[in-house]
Amino acid sequence: MTNQALQKLYFGAYSFRETEDGWLQAFQYSEEQMAYFRTAFDFWYDRCMATTAKTLEMTTGARTVSFDYRLIWEGSQDSFELAVGGLITDIRYVKDLPKEGTLRWTLPAGEKDAVFYLPADATVLIRNFEADGACTPARKNEKVLWLGDSITQGYGPLRSAQTYVSVANRLLNWDILNQGIGGYVYDKKSLMRMEGYTPDKIVVALGTNQFGCDTMKDVEEYYETLTALYGKTPVLCVTPLWRGDVPDGLPTLTRFCENVKKIAGRYPQVTVVDGFSLVPHLPEYFLDNLHPNALGAEVYGRNLVEAIRKLHF
Repeated sequence: MTNQALQKLYFGAYSFRETEDGWLQAFQYSEEQMAYFRTAFDFWYDRCMATTAKTLEMTTGARTVSFDYRLIWEGSQDSFELAVGGLITDIRYVKDLPKEGTLRWTLPAGEKDAVFYLPADATVLIRNFEADGACTPARKNEKVLWLGDSITQGYGPLRSAQTYVSVANRLLNWDILNQGIGGYVYDKKSLMRMEGYTPDKIVVALGTNQFGCDTMKDVEEYYETLTALYGKTPVLCVTPLWRGDVPDGLPTLTRFCENVKKIAGRYPQVTVVDGFSLVPHLPEYFLDNLHPNALGAEVYGRNLVEAIRKLHF
């Protein structure tokens, strides 16, 4: 399959670029946004090009699928994964793979829906996609822009298909553009009009990296800028999750969350979900008492979907 044909099966990308030696790279940010991150903070810049929440999704009768991959940056080592009919059937951990190689997958007989999850906290190039049967691109529901920090990008579960965004989207089947970046904060400067892209909905899950700030100015300016850019587009604000790594700071975190609710709640198009209600406040659900582990992400994703449906977002 040519890279041009492969792009039709590739979800989670705003744009694509082909290298001189034939590798396909996908991006979730515009050139202007990435240029901003380059000047703002190397940590953000590296992560803005990660393969965050990107997938190959199709309906196919193929029994075998393969593609070449090249890892050009790693934040943490998670996985390539295959889901068939919504059930994970194969996991290839990055820690067990060379930096470049070919992945071959075996699928069950008959027509089925297949999703290949690419590593969330790494930058992966792919090429030479092959299947021994026809592949029809998946059909998606609403187009959703998902904004967040490392938890949204996918750090914590150490499984690309087990991030809370992946868990939630197996149930929602949104056509998502995940602009989560490790270490990110409410920063209006990254909010720019993206030519040719108009989301039906927006999810914002930010704040845990700045709950000790002196003022709420950044949060206020963020929602002012976001709503000015996207007008009446519905926005879901998810306030920060519980943090067990700052027990002495929980009152400060709680106050910050309440203030975020008040600021976001000023806008009629913004619906607020209390992050403290989404994951149990127990270390068993977290990798480091900050980032949900695989269990915590499963609970987070499912509880978020329940809240989304209850709120008719």
